[in-house]
Amino acid sequence: MRYSRDSSISKNLPNSYLTINLPCRLIIKAVPSSPYDQKTVMKRFFVVVCWLISYPSYSQDFSFIFMTDIHVKHENGAAIAFRKAIDTANKLPADFVITGGDLVFDVLRGNKPRADSLFQLYKSTIQHFRMPVYNCIGNHELYGIYKHESGLDSTDKDYKYGMYERYLGPIYYSFDHKGWHFIVLNSIEENNNRYIGLVNARQVEWLKKDLAAVGDDTPVAVVTHIPLVSSFQQVFPSPGNATAAGGQWISNRDEVLSLLNTKNLKLVLQGHLHWLEDINVRNKTRFITGGAVAGRPSWRGTRHNEEGFLHIKIKNGEISWDYIDYGWEAVE
Repeated sequence: MRYSRDSSISKNLPNSYLTINLPCRLIIKAVPSSPYDQKTVMKRFFVVVCWLISYPSYSQDFSFIFMTDIHVKHENGAAIAFRKAIDTANKLPADFVITGGDLVFDVLRGNKPRADSLFQLYKSTIQHFRMPVYNCIGNHELYGIYKHESGLDSTDKDYKYGMYERYLGPIYYSFDHKGWHFIVLNSIEENNNRYIGLVNARQVEWLKKDLAAVGDDTPVAVVTHIPLVSSFQQVFPSPGNATAAGGQWISNRDEVLSLLNTKNLKLVLQGHLHWLEDINVRNKTRFITGGAVAGRPSWRGTRHNEEGFLHIKIKNGEISWDYIDYGWEAVE
């Protein structure tokens, strides 16, 4: 412990105050008659430390932005709308942004000049965020996998995940923030020239190793484009698709969830469906599907929700959120 009278914070305070430098800086009032009375200072310091111990989550409260299904492109005013969403997010208290995939629209069919221009547009636009951005891959970022239209295969270095990795980095990873462990998954795989929801075997092995280093009590948040759990198919059933995963949810979700549930899984953030829902499973895990920045249909309407994004708040370990309509109207 160190206390002083000449720090940048305390130098303009009256003589009856002392500054104690800890991981956080405390300013404690001493008795006016003896500003350097160490016993008085230590008593006040002890009271404050006991208060902080009683409220361990006090310094761990934070908020962040979840933006999914942005579908940025050159047409329909999409780039202008995305910038408006960013400007709205910058006015909110938030430590960082996490995206939920489908960042561009789209590169599935190849066309390298256009695909490059879309990733360049996205990457340049997110520079306007005033906070760090963590990206998640979606199905529309898989370059050229519709082979019958793109004429591409794996000999092209940008094929499938390559272009995304070239512009935005790893397709799955994890990071820690204020006592929480965040895991960003790649939930997209190719099958017969189409995309499906799948966390592949290589990534499952990585996930096992990542979770092995996480404490049992550490709150875990997962980000995935294609959902692990959703009510969408029950609310809007598709004929012949009620039990088939396809691209609607992750086909090996039982395997993935069995791994995640060995830890303190508190939050799963999902995209893909352009649909807003919050499902509480066993009063332990919240599965939140985050609507869409682009609306539904993409940049042409607001079926299910207005265009928007989530402002998520973590306070005393509890999760709350607001869906932010950033005021965009679809342009035909």
